[in-house]
Amino acid sequence: MRGSSLAIAISGFSFLLTVIWGSPFIKLLKHLKIGKIISMDVPESHLAKMNTPTMGGFMFLIPITILTVILNAVSLFGSRLFGSSIFVPLATLWLFALIGAVDDWEGIRGPRRGLGMSARTKFTLQALVAIAIAYSLKELLVVPNLFWPTSPVPLNLGWWYIPIAAFIIVAMANAVNFTDGIDGLAGMICMTMFGAYGIIAIFQGQVYLARFCFCIVGALAGFLWFNVKPAELMMGDTGSQALGAMLAVVALMTGRWVFLPLIAIIPVSELLSVIIQVSYFKLTHGKRVFKKSPIHHHFEMLGWQENQIVARFWLIGLIGAMIRSEEHTSELQSH
Repeated sequence: MRGSSLAIAISGFSFLLTVIWGSPFIKLLKHLKIGKIISMDVPESHLAKMNTPTMGGFMFLIPITILTVILNAVSLFGSRLFGSSIFVPLATLWLFALIGAVDDWEGIRGPRRGLGMSARTKFTLQALVAIAIAYSLKELLVVPNLFWPTSPVPLNLGWWYIPIAAFIIVAMANAVNFTDGIDGLAGMICMTMFGAYGIIAIFQGQVYLARFCFCIVGALAGFLWFNVKPAELMMGDTGSQALGAMLAVVALMTGRWVFLPLIAIIPVSELLSVIIQVSYFKLTHGKRVFKKSPIHHHFEMLGWQENQIVARFWLIGLIGAMIRSEEHTSELQSH
């Protein structure tokens, strides 16, 4: 399979880079007193995490960026290791990371200490950036609009593609953000999702995109070295928004985004649980569907331990990703 060996090698190198600089980075966060302020609207067990270093998304953002830029600038046997198209998801990574970083900083030192950026401001910034990215995908990269499972030819959605793509980017940014509520959960789930899309990209011949995905997998594995319970740091909105938006862009670049809800079954469920809870609460003037949302908090309230939730949610996500990846490879082989 062309490019798979190099993709795995890049993943390993990305992992090593992240692990090597992880401890110094955590010391820096502690020195700067960038610690998470835990909201009172979470299970009581989370209060012990007060002041745990946050904005930890930079731990994997920087290795991913360094590897992408360096490998795009050099040649190996006359062939670039990364294609220039990778700079669109990389730009997505940093634009949403900056929105998340401002949100994190507002929650730590800003006037909305403990709350972060207002939902309206955050959504407005996300939407504006997402529209620009969607336009870039359509007009600059000319990515396939949509591959339907029964057809090898991509469908052309016309200008409808831009609002649809922007919606997917914003939705996934928030879905992964909601998933990031338990030590190791968002990292484990995202590592699986990017691995699944990396495999899809390899089978479609999108070698550069596949290598980029596995670079992220390796960096997230390095981040999890420090983020599993008890977490030494949290990725914060800096990491979660960036990962969610970038996952959406990767899915859009493959043209296989219609099955994103299956590959991203856990983040999508987390997002839906919040929408259902808030909507039902408003309609019934105070009644709730879940004990607490996002849904991982509901299971905590039922007595599940954090490690149980992470393991079980990851298994569900892994099965969803495996089902879709297997169906995809079968489709390509049949065509």
